[in-house]
Amino acid sequence: MMPEIDKIMKILLKKYPASTTTLNKMRGKKDAFKILISCLLSLRTRDEVTEIVSENLFKIANTPEKIIKLPNSKLKEIIFKTGHYNKKAEALKHVSKEIIKKHKGKIPKTYEELISIKHIGPKTANIVLAFAFDQYVIPIDTHCHRIPNRLGWIKTKTAEQTDKIMPKILPKKYWRGFNSIFVQFGKNICVPISPKCSICPIKKHCKRVEITISR
Repeated sequence: MMPEIDKIMKILLKKYPASTTTLNKMRGKKDAFKILISCLLSLRTRDEVTEIVSENLFKIANTPEKIIKLPNSKLKEIIFKTGHYNKKAEALKHVSKEIIKKHKGKIPKTYEELISIKHIGPKTANIVLAFAFDQYVIPIDTHCHRIPNRLGWIKTKTAEQTDKIMPKILPKKYWRGFNSIFVQFGKNICVPISPKCSICPIKKHCKRVEITISR
């Protein structure tokens, strides 16, 4: 383990001790289906929108069976604000059918089973495993891929590559909080374009890889 990893994680844990993201709020409720659906809805969507849309959807359909029975037009109307609603409606229907058909209505508890279902990728699978089943995995999204590269921890081109490397360099004690911390840090400070380096709590530990403009 690189010494700066431990230093950075301790600083960020103090900065972001409580989870505020929609999916992390659901962590203690352990409803694997709701966590899965919310994750599918969250793709390319602001967190505050995901939370509202998820709540509205679950008031009407909170099981695979109810999702399937929901008319396509109604489902699209409910999830419209998340964007890409046609593709997301298709994904929700297909995933729900597969869960009933192949898993008797229960959400699989293994990575291999989850990603075997179309529309469930590595990030979504690991979020379900981590948040619904308390497994030690690291969900990698755009923030969790971008920031470790900026810090100089890794040199990867894709989130899939980062997904394979992070478990090898990040101490296991940080795995559960890593996604929540880096999502919040990535939205507020280490943003994609012109990050706020002047107020960054870990700036002295950051190599600022490929950062040309900052605030």
